[in-house]
Amino acid sequence: QQQLVESGGGLVQSGGSLRLSCAASGFTLRHYTIGWFRQAAGKEREAVSCISNSGGTTNYADSVKGRFTISRDNAKNMVYLQMSSLKPEDTAVYYCAADTPAWCYPLPSRMDYWGNGTLVTVSS
Repeated sequence: QQQLVESGGGLVQSGGSLRLSCAASGFTLRHYTIGWFRQAAGKEREAVSCISNSGGTTNYADSVKGRFTISRDNAKNMVYLQMSSLKPEDTAVYYCAADTPAWCYPLPSRMDYWGNGTLVTVSS
């Protein structure tokens, strides 16, 4: 059974950093484009970042560009989202998702496999 599990969320002060991890089981991530999404309370889910299966292409939402970095380690079947200079408006549940074939331009909205999410709370 294909499964994605996010980890690394938590409470951080404004200006701080967190690294989210996305682990896959039941399938090989190197075949998949991976997206990170977030959903804040009362808001629609939005795409935050995307990385191609090879890692050669990445894309970011304007709201996180320059502050977040997506990366992957296909040998470990892991994808990461390094988040820096966090702001209270980054508070949300963050999800990783996988799909193939899929492209990062524009940022994807629908993907086949989703994790259950990890909560990131940024205090002011």
